[in-house]
Amino acid sequence: MKADTGVSLNGTPLPTADEVIARLNEFRGRRGYLNPQQGPMAAALPEVSDGYRLFYKTLVLDEKHLAPLEKEFVWLALLCVAREMGAHHLKLFLDHGGTDAQAEAAFRIAGWVAGVASYEFAAARWQPHFPRVDVRQAYLKAGVALTAGLDGVPQQWACLAMLSAHTGHKSKWGVEAALELCYAHEVPEAKMAEAMSVALWPCGANCFHDAAEVWLELIRSGRVRATAPFRAWAELPDQDGAVRHAAARE
Repeated sequence: MKADTGVSLNGTPLPTADEVIARLNEFRGRRGYLNPQQGPMAAALPEVSDGYRLFYKTLVLDEKHLAPLEKEFVWLALLCVAREMGAHHLKLFLDHGGTDAQAEAAFRIAGWVAGVASYEFAAARWQPHFPRVDVRQAYLKAGVALTAGLDGVPQQWACLAMLSAHTGHKSKWGVEAALELCYAHEVPEAKMAEAMSVALWPCGANCFHDAAEVWLELIRSGRVRATAPFRAWAELPDQDGAVRHAAARE
């Protein structure tokens, strides 16, 4: 591949203008739109651009455990918390038959998630003053009441939307509460994992990292009854991300 403008500093060829346009148009043909960050990747980081396309398809587009409308309901609550427009997901929500009542329910869940800081404060600072009030249980009880009997929204959908939104909102306290709620309502763990994972796209990889860490400790504590594959994950040692060089130094 010969570049019109020379080569990069380490001698790696850069794409030509025609190749950049072709790469971007190929993505536009698949998705119907482009995002600004795709331009620099196509012009200077073509391998990253290809990886980006594949990762997006695998994470966001390919069907896995969530049914189409169920997934877009989760996305709606997540995007509302993240304050991301997400026009493509709005269209998919409507194309899959999403209703105004379901949208209102997603807004309700997003608002509930955004207000978790009040409960976190109460748990951290006021719990000793209200020893007979379990703040986490109060949050869970109120969340169930908030999402009960919603038109067209099964309780499991509400739990998954709350889990995904808490993951994107980066509240470990909220993620823990939402995970407990999901287990209490027998939400399949595979759906829980998918709902958490999509948050890394609009909200960053670290939010999924932190939420998974909460899940890991929750399983290890025995407070939830995980299935065998998830118990196997939790039983593995040294999952704190620390790099240990002691042996190498010796």
